[in-house]
Amino acid sequence: MMEDYAYVLDYLPEGRPDERKYKHETLVLALGQDEFKLFELIPKENANILVGDKVYIGKDIDSREKIRHVKRRISWKELTHAAQSEVPYVIEEIIGKNEEKFIRFYNEAHPLTKRYHMLELLPGLGSKKMEAVIQEKRRGEFKDFNDLTERVPLLHKPKKLVKERVMEELKNPDIKYKVWVAE
Repeated sequence: MMEDYAYVLDYLPEGRPDERKYKHETLVLALGQDEFKLFELIPKENANILVGDKVYIGKDIDSREKIRHVKRRISWKELTHAAQSEVPYVIEEIIGKNEEKFIRFYNEAHPLTKRYHMLELLPGLGSKKMEAVIQEKRRGEFKDFNDLTERVPLLHKPKKLVKERVMEELKNPDIKYKVWVAE
């Protein structure tokens, strides 16, 4: 699957500091909306780009768009410190705007092995909370995060658990089970 939209994490009008002496290339560091891929983007000349902007990066980039093309995918370690500090806020925004996608995880979670359940992939979700979610899910699917929180009082801030898992997957490319970050 290809990302169509990304959120700007950092804008580097002079390029990366270590590249400045070789060539001047304006860069945008961004996080994909659907698969949380990290990108280096080349903006169009004179494009007004701000951190937090949602930009189109799909196949049909035209003259109205701010981005000329995707330069390459990058890893967490290649992000600037400013970009890394922006990531949690962008993830929260993406989760908030696509709640049905993320609540689906709680509704469709299943055992991965005989001893390990998908819900245990969420940082801070132990066996008691997992069992409470599973028991309540048997009574009917969760409609949204508020419904989940009301029906499973043990589970505090389920959006935060999702955000922390996405962060873990971004920072750890070798993690065994990936839920949201694409390879």
